[in-house]
Amino acid sequence: MRNTDFSLCFFFSAALLHAHAISMSNGEVTVRGDHLDFVLNMPMYEAAHTPHPETALLDHVRFSSRGENARLVQKSCHEDAASGAYICAAEYTFPHAIDRLDVECTLYQVTVPNHVHLLRAEDAGKHDQAVFDYSFTQATLRFHPPSAFETAVQQGFEGMLRAVAGPVQLLFLAALVLAARGRRELLLLALMFLAGEVVAALAAGALHWQPPVRFVEAAMALSIAYLSVEILFLPEAGMRWLIAGILGGFHGLSLYLVLAGSGFRPSYVLGGAAISELTVIGILAAGMWTLERHWSVTRLVKSSAALLLVFGMTWFFLRVRS
Repeated sequence: MRNTDFSLCFFFSAALLHAHAISMSNGEVTVRGDHLDFVLNMPMYEAAHTPHPETALLDHVRFSSRGENARLVQKSCHEDAASGAYICAAEYTFPHAIDRLDVECTLYQVTVPNHVHLLRAEDAGKHDQAVFDYSFTQATLRFHPPSAFETAVQQGFEGMLRAVAGPVQLLFLAALVLAARGRRELLLLALMFLAGEVVAALAAGALHWQPPVRFVEAAMALSIAYLSVEILFLPEAGMRWLIAGILGGFHGLSLYLVLAGSGFRPSYVLGGAAISELTVIGILAAGMWTLERHWSVTRLVKSSAALLLVFGMTWFFLRVRS
């Protein structure tokens, strides 16, 4: 099974090398009557590329209640070498006691487009949380536990977004379609990839292993490069399904980082991820099969694989050196 005119798509996707495959920050809010304490924990590799992080980061997280904006009382930001994080702490006040909290978060505008911010909040022992990214910038915290259905939808949707949030994830799925030599093999590769992803995420959680973000991103980049090598130089290689499962493990580690940083349920996040990944694979495969009816795509497959190889190796070296 071979692909098509995706070469141009791969070329332009390579221009997205400045973006991170994994980009996540955490925030903690504590409500004290009409006061609010906020602590933002941002990975240093994100803050390092943010102009004036001591002001820009807090400027992109805004609080309000009953239509009244919070007033900033004091703030401080510093680098924490031990944790590799840039930490900002701020105190806000409101003209009245806070019963529910409206939050607007646009950190993706000053970090990378696929940045995710997880905000946890507490008010007198009652808790709530929200997840923000480019598609969800506003939320209301009411300090009551969400229903089981709300939890499943929120966490499942987050898994769907994270699985296809960056060019590395999308290009690997495209490489998987390119590597399949028939519809049956594509189904087997997809299932083995998902199995490897789930096993790696669950195993990392059971072992309480916290893999470095750079390692995970570099490994994901190499997964693209390796599949490209298979397509270009080992077109008749056997047991490609096993390779798909092993490479899926590296992508599973990226989902585990989301699970470890958020406390989400693995079944919801991994289930959502599987849905979005299978959807993308189906769309790419359908496009390929449509074009195969009209053109011979062998040359385009090789040129696409070559671009993928360049992309994967370039990203790998960038992540290792960053």
